Amino acid sequence: MGSLDRVDLELLNALADDHRATVVALAERLGLSRNTVQARMLRLERSGVFHSFERAMSPAALGLPIEAMVSVTVHQAEIARITREIAAIPEVIQAHGMSGPVDLLVRVAARDTQHLFDVDARILAIDGVERTETSLVMGEVIGYRVKPILEEARRDP
Repeated sequence: MGSLDRVDLELLNALADDHRATVVALAERLGLSRNTVQARMLRLERSGVFHSFERAMSPAALGLPIEAMVSVTVHQAEIARITREIAAIPEVIQAHGMSGPVDLLVRVAARDTQHLFDVDARILAIDGVERTETSLVMGEVIGYRVKPILEEARRDP
């Protein structure tokens, strides 16, 4: 599993169990010194292991209970600029570059269906966006997770 050793995997597993664990608590749990845990955390952070230290918040709790996935087809030569313009739309909470029939998959949040329609129209109005197709999120059936990957990596010799 890349450049992660057994101790890194144990540390990441402990963080997956308790993402708010302190360095001291992690050190005690793993039987390591605080300095060792701190140094490994810094190395893992610098190597890009952690996506973000931002707390994930519910758009619904912020007054935006409707979520949708907007499939966006764009003029390929303009994708960098288009992505920057999409990122400037506050209701856009995530976006991925895709292979296949669409170029971007954009996750948006809205107050209601009219607001969703307006957000979609703002995306479609960006020069170079050729087409959008919007699908309403009915519910999350599997949330973002890496714990099963960590558990599998810990089993591998």
